[in-house]
Amino acid sequence: MKFELQNTDSRARRGRIDTPRGSVQTPAFMPVGTAGTVKAMYPTQVRDLGTDIVLGNTYHLMLRPGAEEVAALGGLQNFMQWDGPILTDSGGFQVMSLAKLAKMSEEGVRFQSHIDGSEHMLTPERSIEIQTLLGANIRVVLDECTSFPATHEVAQTSMHLSTRWAARSKSAFEKFDAGQGDALFGIVQGGVYEDLRHESAGALIDIGFDGYAVGGLAVGEGHEEMLRVLDFTVPALPHDAPRYLMGVGTPHDLVHAVARGIDMFDCVMPTRAGRHGLAYTRRGKVNLRNARHAHDPRPLDEESACPAARQYSRAYLHHLFKCNEYLGPMLLSWNNLHYYQTLMAGLRAAIEAGRLGAFIADFERQQTDGDIMPLD
Repeated sequence: MKFELQNTDSRARRGRIDTPRGSVQTPAFMPVGTAGTVKAMYPTQVRDLGTDIVLGNTYHLMLRPGAEEVAALGGLQNFMQWDGPILTDSGGFQVMSLAKLAKMSEEGVRFQSHIDGSEHMLTPERSIEIQTLLGANIRVVLDECTSFPATHEVAQTSMHLSTRWAARSKSAFEKFDAGQGDALFGIVQGGVYEDLRHESAGALIDIGFDGYAVGGLAVGEGHEEMLRVLDFTVPALPHDAPRYLMGVGTPHDLVHAVARGIDMFDCVMPTRAGRHGLAYTRRGKVNLRNARHAHDPRPLDEESACPAARQYSRAYLHHLFKCNEYLGPMLLSWNNLHYYQTLMAGLRAAIEAGRLGAFIADFERQQTDGDIMPLD
């Protein structure tokens, strides 16, 4: 993997990540393909929206259909018919949040599947082996996502465990990758504490990774606190490597994290919101379940390049959700991912032109209340 930094605007960065499966233009948003699919979307649709890379979920795929099965079928790209790069998470967050009776030790995490109760052991080495079997082009270390809120002592203990696991993950990656050219990212932990975040970043840099993720945010600390942590964490990361903010987030989160030097994001929000009747638009969020839309002939956004936003009336979209028709979640997921990718393309262009400040001011001015804001 190679990262090229092409432009900067204050702390914001415009770049490109080259992987064996293709290039990723940054800042980049990665749609989440939890079980080998971006929910309610065809792979060709996802690609046509301008998506360069998607995320796969180690925990879900190791349980069903199994990493070895995916490898036997040609890897995750072939399995899900995605022709670009894939980043996989380590599975650790899902183990602790979804699995039954998870028990953590120095060795790793022993847990029972939430699907059938079967017992599994996820170690740093096994996580990297699974990600390798899946064929991920960017893999991440196994870590413990520090709970929130956490005392300094708890966050420190958690961060130290993650650091030891990171070193083991790096050794496993060197064994399993065998010079194939894929990448491994470390994950900075430390809760909301500046000294711990700096200690974590320094230890990971000493181990040496291809990129650096910021974990343990978007777990309940709120938007302003997240930005405060980024303000003192991002400057501690290498200038010549990608920076990935895990599990984030809302359009406001993305815009302000880009301004602080983040290059990559993933989040289930656009597709999850779409499945529940919530649309993201340039004028703010629109709740299509709201009765006010029942007789509204207007589209979500007549200026959008996305057919889901431009061609269907709000009344029709409201009707689909009232009737629990599959087409409703499909159309709003399409709209939401289009909005997210359009936003990222706008951020990249603004950084190139040196006008990110004006772009953010315009973004904030337009983001009001899409439910009641009349379209021009």
